[in-house]
Amino acid sequence: MSSAAVPSHFGIVMGNGLLCRDQTSNRYYFDYMVRFFGQPYKRDGGAYWFRTPQAKLWGYDVKEVIVSDETYAYRFVGAVSDTTPDKLEAAIAKQDGVRYAKIDRSAFPVRETRAGGRIVYFDRRSKIFCAKFKPLPPALR
Repeated sequence: MSSAAVPSHFGIVMGNGLLCRDQTSNRYYFDYMVRFFGQPYKRDGGAYWFRTPQAKLWGYDVKEVIVSDETYAYRFVGAVSDTTPDKLEAAIAKQDGVRYAKIDRSAFPVRETRAGGRIVYFDRRSKIFCAKFKPLPPALR
């Protein structure tokens, strides 16, 4: 990690990004993560993966942050949290007032906000993310 501690603005920057309250620029989030957490430890599944020791969002440990690379069809930022989707959803609603709707009837339903943010099961943890379409390059508009 390039900095001694998790930056005090981590919750604001990453929290707003994960709730789709920002433009979801993968370059912005990649640069932010490199600056405060160092280089990604892997590149897999269309994303850069960063370890985030001691980071918390909505009162829960954040184990990893995921930022899309240029090979993926969407721009996205995500985080893996050490709690269940139910608990994460409740903490977000309490702190930020954001509500999620269950959008399927599976045993492990996907939750989605009006802005498009999602919470899904990821092993025994939660993955929260915001994904948006990439704009067309100027030559194709």
